[in-house]
Amino acid sequence: MGDDAVNDEVLDTLTQWGVGALEEKMGIELISADRERVVATMPVEGNTQPLGLLHGGASAVLAESLGSIHGTLLVAPESVVVGIDLNCTHHRSATSGHVRGESLVLSAGRTVVCTEIRIVDDSNRPVCTARLTCLVRAVAK
Repeated sequence: MGDDAVNDEVLDTLTQWGVGALEEKMGIELISADRERVVATMPVEGNTQPLGLLHGGASAVLAESLGSIHGTLLVAPESVVVGIDLNCTHHRSATSGHVRGESLVLSAGRTVVCTEIRIVDDSNRPVCTARLTCLVRAVAK
């Protein structure tokens, strides 16, 4: 795992880059990010399926985004993380307001980082629980 200075540098870079194009289209806003947890929100409106419910794929995008950012904060600057497995369990629907996702580390090693992402609605009720496994790779030079 990287040291605190590395994480500050990566966090500064993430702040400069902002979220990715897909995350921006979906209205995902990064609230906080450090070695312990990464938190973001996403509006339900604009991210629904035809019945007006939050689309499960939208929850998956939020989860993978949070887990990938989290993994990036945990590895050395000469490494990148790439998602290799995402598992999402949807607990209830959301039809309005925002959802909030929080990523917590399950394990972080030299080659694999695994995070758990909990997504809740405005009433703090569970909407989705996800697990993201990322492969740690050296940056190509």
